[in-house]
Parts: sequence; structure tokens; C-alpha cells
Amino acid sequence: MPTIVTVFIGLGVVVLLIIMTSIAKMFRKAGPNEAIIVYGFRGPRIIKGSGAIIFPVVESCRQLSLELMSFDVAPQQDLYTKQGVAVTVEAVAQIKVRSDRESILTAAEQFLTKAPPQREGLIRLVMEGHLRGIIGQLTVEQIVKEPEMVGERMRATCAEDISKMGLEVISFTIKEVRDKNDYITNMGRPDIARIKRDADVAAAEAERDTAIRRAIALRESAVAKAAADQERVLAETQSLAKQAQAQRDLDIQKAQFTEQSRKQEAQADKAYEIQTNVMQQQVITEQVKVQQIEKEQQIKVQEAEILRHEKELIATVLKQAEIERQRIENLAEAEKSRLTIEAEGRASAIRAQGEAEAAVIFQKGEAEAKAMNVKAAAYQEWTQAAVVDRLISSMPEIVRAMSEPLSKVDRITIVSTGGEGSVGANKLTGDLTKIAAQVPALFEALSGMDMHELMANVKSMRARPNGAGPDNS
Repeated sequence: MPTIVTVFIGLGVVVLLIIMTSIAKMFRKAGPNEAIIVYGFRGPRIIKGSGAIIFPVVESCRQLSLELMSFDVAPQQDLYTKQGVAVTVEAVAQIKVRSDRESILTAAEQFLTKAPPQREGLIRLVMEGHLRGIIGQLTVEQIVKEPEMVGERMRATCAEDISKMGLEVISFTIKEVRDKNDYITNMGRPDIARIKRDADVAAAEAERDTAIRRAIALRESAVAKAAADQERVLAETQSLAKQAQAQRDLDIQKAQFTEQSRKQEAQADKAYEIQTNVMQQQVITEQVKVQQIEKEQQIKVQEAEILRHEKELIATVLKQAEIERQRIENLAEAEKSRLTIEAEGRASAIRAQGEAEAAVIFQKGEAEAKAMNVKAAAYQEWTQAAVVDRLISSMPEIVRAMSEPLSKVDRITIVSTGGEGSVGANKLTGDLTKIAAQVPALFEALSGMDMHELMANVKSMRARPNGAGPDNS
């Protein structure tokens, strides 16, 4: 009996376990991120956030994800803006199934049998179509500068079509906008230039304000310094006035002492000066004596020089000697008059010295005059032979002077015309000979003397013994 009971109890437990296992297998639980769609003899049911028993054979179920779907919306073709600019837009969309029963059923109806890539592809086509329409209504500036506005318009435009799929757009964000013509790049350049200009203006204004403040500070510093300098100058002026007053008193005392000292020095200097003048007069007297002796010696030397010059003057031309004698006499008279006047002018200071020098100079002039008289007498006794000799000795110099221009000619070209007479170099030497033959005629024209008569006189003088002069009787 107990055994039968135990068997029944065991069978009951096994049956209970089988039933519980079967119930557990038929029970389905829906997580917070999903919904279970149950369909069967009881009609479609939605299990969300709870569980339910699904009877096998008569009922079936599928899971529908309620998680957020994030995917890129990037049309492969260029989108044209309101301005006709082709741009490429890349965006990111976040979409999920709505939480209400109708939307879940609609989403289940649309996507329950499709894989996630297929589902995202359908949603992307709808999003890209609406994005193309919105971009065509906007400018590039609006798309780039107002991406939030583009997202808002995209959500508002897509809401109806997405809602028909049981979905909702959580967010739509423009990730990148670019174009092939650098329109977007150039679009920012004016703003960059304006910002840079504003920055430069701000920097210049800051520098200007700084310079103004610095100038104000420098001006205030200069004013303060000027005031301090004025006070300093005033103090220095007062100090210098006191110093000048003290210096004046000191100078007065020094002047008094100096006056007394100078009076004593003047007395001593006066006595010294008197004694010095006496000594100076004695020295001058001795100097006059010495100079007088020197003048006498000079006169002797000059007399010897005159004798030497007399012999030299015999070889000169009479006419030139007469002119030189007259000139020397005039110079001697002029020098005598000048020296006499100078001697008379200095006679008041040192009469003895002046008289001695005047006497010496007078004697010198008188000696020179005597010498010139002697020279003149010698020239008068000069014979015609000496004149001829002087002419002949000077003839080479005259011919050399006449032919000197030819020595400065680099090249002489002689052209023969074939006529009679001398030609070539013979013609040139013949012309030079004719020029030299004209020298006596030139002398006769200048001196008025006849060369033939002079030569005849010379021959007659050679015939006389001892070269005696001509007979003037």
C-alpha cells in the first residue's frame, strides 16, 4: 500500500515537472528593447515589457527590436542647392519604432520579415529623397551655417512618411557638406578677411590707445620733471647768488692787495727799464760800429767784383752795355734816394746807425756808378773786330733757332713733280742753306752796319802789327 502511494506521488511529481517544463517552454518574455508579436487563434497580440504563454501549434510569435537605429544618409549623387551649386551632403539619422501598439503593429507589418540591412536600406531611400528636396530649397550658406535648421526641416518633412512605417526620427544631423568647385572654401574668405580686418583694426586701436596713454604719462612726467627742474634751478640760482656775493667780496679784497702789489712792482719795473734802456743804447752803439766795419769789407769785395765784371762786360754788345749802364745809374740813384729817405726816417731813433748805413750805401752806389763808367769807356774802345766776332759766334745759335721748328716735325713727305732743279732731300737742304745765307742781311737790317765794310776793316786790322786799331787822325 505504501509503495503504491509512493509510486503515485512520484508519478505526480514527474507529471508536474513535465507540465512545468512544457509551460516554461511555451512562456515568452519581452525585454525593454523589444516587443513580441503573437499571432494565432486569438488574433495578433503585442507583448512589451512582460511575458505570455504561446501555445504551440495554434499560436506563433516573432520579436521586433525597439532599439535606436543609427545609419548614415549619404546620397551617391550630387545634390543641387537653390543656387544651382552641386554639393555632397553626408548626414547621420537616428530612427526607432514608436512605442504605441498601432506603430508597433505597423512596423511589424512593414519590417518583421526583413533583415536589418534591408530595413535600413528602405529607410535610407526615404530619407535621401526628402534630403534632396530640402537641399534644393536652401542656399549653400544656409546649409553650411544653419545645420540645425536643416535637421529640423528634415525631421518635420520626414515625420509623416516615417510615421506610416511605425517609426519616428529621433535626430537628423548634417555631418559634412562639400562641393567640387570650392564654393564653400571661397565662401568663408570674406568672413576671414573681415575678421582679420576687424582684428587689425582692434590691434591698431589698442596700439593707438596705448600710445595715447603713454603720451599722457610722458606729458605728466615731463610736467612734473619741469616743475622739479624749476625748483632745482631756483635753489641753484639762490645758491649761486650767495656764492657770487661771497666771491665779489673776495675779489674786492684781492683787488686791493693786487693794486698795492702792482704799485710796488711798477716802481721796480721802472727802475729796471731805465737801466735796460741804458744798456740797450750801449749795445746799439757797438752794433753800429760792427756794421760799419762789415760795410767797409763789403765795399772792398764789391770793388773786386766790379773789376771782375769789367772783364766780362768787354764781351757784351755796346748798345746793351749802354742801356745797362743807364739802368744801373738810375737804379743807383733811386736806391740812393730811397736809402737816404729811410736813413733820415730812422735818424731820430738811432741816428748813428742810420748815418753809417747811408754812408756805406752811398759809397757802394758811387762805386757802382764808377764801375759802369769804366764799362762804358771800355765799350767805346771796343773794335769792329769784336762786333764781327760776336756776330760769327752767335750765328750758329741764330741758325739753330731758325731750324728748330723742323726738329718738332715727326715726318716729312717730299713729293717730286718731275720738274727741273733739285728734288727730294737736296731741295730741303738747299732751302736751309738759303735761310742761313740770309742771316747777314738780317743783321744789316737790324744794326744798320754793312757786313762787307766790317769784314774789310777786319782784314785791314789783321794786316797791321799787334792788331792796332784804325787810324782816326
